[in-house]
Amino acid sequence: MGRNLQSGERLRPVDLARGHGLSTQAIRNYEEAGILPAAGRTPHGYRTYTSLHAGALRAFLALVPGHGHRTAASIMRAVNQGAVDEAFHLIDESHTQLLDDRRTLQAVESALRDLEPTGVYEPEPTAVPAADGTFIGPLAGKLGIRPATLRKWERAGLVRPRRDPGTGYRVYDEADVRDARLAHQLRRGGYLLGQIAPLIDQVRTAGGLEPLEAALTDWHGRLSARGRAMLAGAAELEAYLARRDQPGPERALEAEEHPLS
Repeated sequence: MGRNLQSGERLRPVDLARGHGLSTQAIRNYEEAGILPAAGRTPHGYRTYTSLHAGALRAFLALVPGHGHRTAASIMRAVNQGAVDEAFHLIDESHTQLLDDRRTLQAVESALRDLEPTGVYEPEPTAVPAADGTFIGPLAGKLGIRPATLRKWERAGLVRPRRDPGTGYRVYDEADVRDARLAHQLRRGGYLLGQIAPLIDQVRTAGGLEPLEAALTDWHGRLSARGRAMLAGAAELEAYLARRDQPGPERALEAEEHPLS
């Protein structure tokens, strides 16, 4: 029978690990990374944990799906160091990113709805004057990426700029800019270049929202899952903060095992 994690008894690394399918080494790693509070030690040097550590572990594992491993670890380190406001700031940044991603998805859908329903994009045989298009630098700056990224997208078939006959520079017309924006938005949504290329090909040939319907539905689902995961993580973190703020048997054990020098 498992130990009662609600009591103030000492817990071993295996007691924390087994309930989450983790290894005892993972528990030690989490402690060393500051994700868990420092463990107590027996006279023989063995680590001992309490229900406070169990709560920290639950909070961390609940934060990961919504915030990612790195941010979740930073949140827990901040809390364990007493920098709770810093932890809240990190959480706010994740929520801001989620909101940005939702707006990005809306922008993708809006961009697709604005496509001509029968629009098959065919480049003109003559070059477009620079006045009727944009060069690689301004476009990269507008998207917040490097020119090298646009060249990489070109090699992957995501964009098809033409060359200015006088300078040899790449010129992106309205359709190229649309494709670049769409590629940028899909990259932010987590799609790989190999996944984006056929989607953009479909947009070029078919137009409209339908070619991306399945991808956009999946994107909606993943954003909703992130939002719910953030709620679950917040609940576990609040429980951990409340446990830290209230003296109890586990805090007494901590004081016993980490006496003031």
